[in-house]
Formats: sequence, C-alpha cells, structure tokens
Amino acid sequence: MASHAYDQVLGSMTVKHVDGQFVDVISGDIYPACVNFHEGRVIRIERKIAAPQRYILPGLIDAHVHVESSLLTPFRYAQGAVAHGTTAVVANPHEIANVMGMEGVRFMVEDGRRTPLRFFWTAPSCVPSTGLETNGARIEWKDVREMLASKDFVALGEVMDVPGVLGDDAGIMSKIEVATQMGKPVDGHCPGLKGFDLDRYVMAGISTEHECVTLEEAEEKHRKGMTIMVREGSAARNLTALLPLAKSNKHFLVTDDLGAADLLEGHMDAILRKAVAGGMDPVHAVRAATLWPAKHYGLPGGSLYADGIADLTVVDDLDSFRVLETWIGGELVASEGAPLFAGEPSSVPPAIAPVRVREEDIRIASRRPRAMVRVIEAVPDQAISGSGTAELEVGGGAVLPNPDIDVLFLAVVNRYRQAPPAVAFVRGFGLFSGAMASSVAHDSHNIIAVGTSPRLVVEAIDRVIAQGGGYFATDGRDGKGLELPVAGLMSTLPAGEVAARDKEMTAFLRSMGCPLPSPFMTLSFQSLLVLPELKLGDRGLYDTRRMTPVSPVIGEGRPEMIMDASP
Repeated sequence: MASHAYDQVLGSMTVKHVDGQFVDVISGDIYPACVNFHEGRVIRIERKIAAPQRYILPGLIDAHVHVESSLLTPFRYAQGAVAHGTTAVVANPHEIANVMGMEGVRFMVEDGRRTPLRFFWTAPSCVPSTGLETNGARIEWKDVREMLASKDFVALGEVMDVPGVLGDDAGIMSKIEVATQMGKPVDGHCPGLKGFDLDRYVMAGISTEHECVTLEEAEEKHRKGMTIMVREGSAARNLTALLPLAKSNKHFLVTDDLGAADLLEGHMDAILRKAVAGGMDPVHAVRAATLWPAKHYGLPGGSLYADGIADLTVVDDLDSFRVLETWIGGELVASEGAPLFAGEPSSVPPAIAPVRVREEDIRIASRRPRAMVRVIEAVPDQAISGSGTAELEVGGGAVLPNPDIDVLFLAVVNRYRQAPPAVAFVRGFGLFSGAMASSVAHDSHNIIAVGTSPRLVVEAIDRVIAQGGGYFATDGRDGKGLELPVAGLMSTLPAGEVAARDKEMTAFLRSMGCPLPSPFMTLSFQSLLVLPELKLGDRGLYDTRRMTPVSPVIGEGRPEMIMDASP
C-alpha cells in the first residue's frame, strides 16, 4: 500500500505530514485530518473534508513488560515491537537483575538506547523476590534511588513482597518510600489479595495491578483505587475474563511476558484487536494502550496535539488494527510490518556456574510401598499453579513418577553455586517419555527441568549448563536446544530465528506428548514463589499461599526452614 506520508518544504523548514482518519483520544472524536510535524514534534493537526480510510493513532504503549521473557535483547525486541505499532514500553528488568544485579540493569538500558523504541524502565523492587530461594544479586534502596534519579526510570517496579508490605518490612518499605519521595508511581503484584490485607497494600502507595485472573478480583482492586493492567501475554491470558470491567473503566492493556514467536505475530495491535472483538469500544481500547499509561507514568506521547512529540501509529482500520506505519520522534521506523533500522545487540559475560547434577540427586525418598505425594498443577496460559495429590509407586526407597497419569519429576538446580537440587512432582506437561530443562525460571532463574526419569532430567540439565543457558529437550534419543547466552535469558539472534527455534522445540515437545501452547514459558513459572499455589524453588517445595515449606511426600519428611542464602 502506498504511504500517505509526505514531506513539504515551507521556506527553510521541511514539514512531514501523515493524513488519514485522526483518532483523538482526548475528545473521543474521529475525523479526517492531516498531522503535520517537524523535528520530532507535532506542529499542527489540520481537519480535512476527506482523507484516506486509514487511522492515525498516538504511538502504542505497552505499560508493563519483561523484555527478557521474549528471549530477545532490548535491541532485537525493539525490532519486533515497532513493526506492530509500538512506540514505547514500560519495562521491568527484574529478570536480569535477579541474575546480574545492577550490571544487568545497565546492560538493558544501554542496549535499549541503541534503538528508536522509547524504553522506559521501572526499578526492580524485589531482588531477590523472596528469601526462600537463591539468586545472583540484591537490589537495595540506594540502588532504587540511583535508578529513579535517571530519566530512563519512571516507577518502582512491581512490589511482589506482599508479606513484607503487610509486615512493614524495612527493606521493601524503604524502596516504596524512596519512590514516593521522588514522585514516582509504585507498581503492584498481589495475586489473590483481598479484604483488609488488600486495603493495607493499597494504602502503602501501590497503584497498579497486573495479576488479576478473575473478574471478582479485578473489581475489588479497582474499587479500592488500583489501576488494573489487563494482561494478555504468552503464558497468562486474562483479557477475556476481565473484559466486563475493562469495557467501562480506565485500565491499561499490557503483555507482561510475551515470547518471540507471539511478538512476531502481534504486540499491542494484537491486544487491541482482541479487545475490540470482545466488544470494547475502539477509542476506549486505544486509550488503554496510549493516553492512560502515558498519563500515569508521565511519559511523552500517549496523545497527539500541537507541540507534542510525533509518535504515531497508522493502522488499516479499528477492527484489525493492521499496522501500516510506525513513527517515533517524527521518523518512520517501521512500514508494512517491517522495522526500518538494523544493527547488532550488545552481549554480556556468561552467567551460569558449571554445577554438576547426578541421577541419584533426582529422587524423593519414601519408606512406604506406595506414597501419597503433593503435585504442582501447571495451568495452561496462566502463571499461577494449582496444588493436587497423587498416589505413586515406590521402588528402591524412592517415589517413582507415573507418565500414564501425567505425574512427572520437577527439579530446580542452583545455577549460581554447587548445591543439591530440589525435587518435586508436577502435572500438566504430558510427556510420555523425555525431559526438558531451562535456565529461564522466574524469578531467580535457577535451572528448572521436568521429565519422566532421573537420567533424562539430568541429561537436559547438563545440556543447558553446557550451552551457557537456554532451553533443551530430549526424548531419550534426539535432542533440540536454544542457546540463550545473555545471562541465560536472552539471545542475540533476530526475533525470527529465535521464534523459529522456539516453535521447533514446541513441536518436538508436542511429539513427546506435551499439550501446552508455550511449554517453556509455563515451565518457567513453576518456580515463581510469589504466585499461588504450590511452587518449587531451588531449596524446596512451598505452599505459596502460606509461604511455608512442605514435603513432597504427604506424611513423610520434615522440610527444614530455609534461611536466606542469596548474595
């Protein structure tokens, strides 16, 4: 399709123009117009009698994302995002911060600056996210102050330490106080919190929430003053459930965690398409991805007006939201689904210790001929996990997995130093033979593996360590891997190559019986101790509603209370 953007020389000034149906997110009107801009700023929005049937929106904003979950560096992520009309993101570098601390945060900021995409960051508030597992670094209140003093950082990142807030813990409360004193908003993360505890959490100054999975939960949090981020990512899809609230209230549309393959298919444009298909008014939906997040975080953009920045997204219509052009700072950065900038991302040193795991480490002892065990229930398209039970055979003093009823070994291995692995059982991965392992395991990013036998679990873990991080899957004969050399979290390859490898691995796992749409992303959440309901960290199995250790075998074993051994 021919572009309707053009340049016009007025005296010594070259003015760029884009014409079409202008979507005014302030007034709610849509009318024919020509947007004129010069040196990155809008100089006039001129009403017309007629204009092409394409729609001019403010540049799209993803108000909450973890870039690392795409498996791409910020540079590679930007190439995919701008192709889908995104001009700015508010990203929390929490994942790499848990691995590399401030060194990792600085890498993300610098790599992002090498792109036209406007990267805004939130200062990670919970590194480590709990004292119940081992991670690679700590972020203290002085680090938060350093980050928030930079124009790159617009908020305190999601406060996952709910017990710390409710218990007035000095560590987390000092970070919230720093953000408040510096006039920066504080993002929330409080799955399932309600009643008086929710009141206390909100009164601490926490203003957003992206973890709502039910309408009832979202409605209570909205009533109590929180801005609901309606999440539609790769492993957590909450838009459909929250649409009744979102249709008639201010909210943000966000991705949170979006894989490379899904990023190539669509970003904020895809969420807008789903929202409108679900019955949301198009202008209301566009505001949730432009105006409202920009106002909340004090970002440039979010609306188009005279003397405002010239960040705009041009789409075919307000149903499909097919992106025709993306402009950032008055420069065309993507056209017809392709980015118009190139280059190479930065890299960082390897971040996985050469730890060793033995087959005899992957065992759960029992004194009985049959054992009743706790089972983590993996939930497709959700970051939460359920809690179930199963009765399993015992052989040689160890509980045996049973692929016939989809109860498999789950192991988490400390990636930072030599230590015994933690082992439990999980249901939902469906493998009838084989194993898969990953160095992406929220939030501490130890190595996590699921499999049908100790031998295959160890094989998958060893391959992840040998390749310096990433994914690996084996069916006992063949294996496939995806290297993630940047902190064991990201690849320097283009998004298309990463997505192709990821899809290939998903197809390989499907041939082994795994039904999950995003197997590795679902696997990564099975160690996220700040989410319900049963999770496995590198130091043991936890009932995360009570934040207490539990034994994998019911009625046997006495889990030790874990002390904080993080750096």
